[in-house]
Amino acid sequence: MSTRHPDHLASSPPPVFDLEGSRRPTMVRFGVLGYMAALAFVMYLDRVCISVAATSMQNDLHIGKPMWGYVASSFTLAYTLFEVITGHWGDRYGSRGILLRIVLWWSAFTMLTGCVFHFTLGGSGSWLAGINASFLVLCLVRFLFGVGEAGAFPNVARVVSVWFPPASRGRAQGFVTTCSLIGGATAPMVAAYIIELTGSWRMMFIVFGLVGVVWAIAFYAWFRDDPATHPSVNDAERSLIAQGRTSQSVAHHAVPWDLVLPSANLWLMGGIMGCGSAVFYMLISWYPNYLEEAHGLKGKLPGFFMSLVMAGGATGCFSGGWLSDWLIRTTGERVLSRRIQACLAYAGAGTALVLAAQLHDYRLSVLCITLAYFFVQLQIPCWWGTVTDISGSHVGALFGLMNSLGALGAISSPIFMGYYVEHLKQAGAVGRAQWDPAFYPYAGLMFLACVFWLFVNPARSLVTRARVSKDVEAV
Repeated sequence: MSTRHPDHLASSPPPVFDLEGSRRPTMVRFGVLGYMAALAFVMYLDRVCISVAATSMQNDLHIGKPMWGYVASSFTLAYTLFEVITGHWGDRYGSRGILLRIVLWWSAFTMLTGCVFHFTLGGSGSWLAGINASFLVLCLVRFLFGVGEAGAFPNVARVVSVWFPPASRGRAQGFVTTCSLIGGATAPMVAAYIIELTGSWRMMFIVFGLVGVVWAIAFYAWFRDDPATHPSVNDAERSLIAQGRTSQSVAHHAVPWDLVLPSANLWLMGGIMGCGSAVFYMLISWYPNYLEEAHGLKGKLPGFFMSLVMAGGATGCFSGGWLSDWLIRTTGERVLSRRIQACLAYAGAGTALVLAAQLHDYRLSVLCITLAYFFVQLQIPCWWGTVTDISGSHVGALFGLMNSLGALGAISSPIFMGYYVEHLKQAGAVGRAQWDPAFYPYAGLMFLACVFWLFVNPARSLVTRARVSKDVEAV
């Protein structure tokens, strides 16, 4: 019996399989990036929206300017106290469950901010009589709001470090931070619209809080901590993610504090964050107030210009991510490139703040503040990248630590501004003379940050005595 195939079968071409398509990496990592960007957007939406309501809240709750500084700083204090431990939880247990807790918690206290009403303690003749309890309750609510947000960015940094290869992290981290600032830019305009539509600042907090709840439910259902366990990731994408780095899976071993704490990089990066945070928290705590009282702007204009300033920061951060990667690819010098970019950015920020206090036209002044925040954010991808480089498998905990070391600037900034402006008022200053001199100390902090960056070494690890590998791309 012949074993030859019939002629029509023998002449048929072999079946064609899409082998190339099966080797093409899936795109799940970009879905992860989308979720991280959305988280950052919502976080700044909820964080910045209070700036537009500040004047109305001060009037309704009978809170003066110095005391309002404490309201703003109560958030930052809690954020600082809980950031390291929440970041470490992400390293130890994975970021999926931790981020779910973070977003649900902060969303709840965003909504509760809108539920604070004015009341005083004690009856007539009581030693408690006249105490503004609404101030105390609002401080507590904003403190717990800060507890909720603490650890969000360290866990985002950890997710990016697990899901993206080093060569792609600079753009990924820059995109996430940019989206946070877009949230900050969106918040004042949307908040002003909601307040005008509903006639109350309270409903604004309810609406923004619900947005976070929706994100948390969708994220937890889809996300996985390890790319290898995500059902939609193929082998090609797993290999791509693993290129150029060692595994940064959950870190079960202890942080080597004996190496971390004596490191100059740790304290320099914390100081740099403190300088930048001082400007950011001054803006979100006081800038709409400044526009109303110093320049006489009313209605939606303060919210619009606040959005413009935040948009400038978003543009700076997005540009900074691309600039950082381009400089390193072009020069081959990671240390020098980051120092140049960051130092020039902070020098530009300091100069713009000085000009903002000098120019008489409010439009030019707003433009200078926008440029100042553009430059502050232009160096942020350098900061993120350096922290990721030098933290090894402890990105969550050490990012949180270096970020929280900036607390001195973040916590003191709103309080300083409130007391300083009130002091000038008591001295007889009005209008811009009451507000503009406060920009000079912030400009000084920008120039101080330039000096700090000159001594940062992005190639020196915090967690080992070895240098960070030079083949790690800009991150």
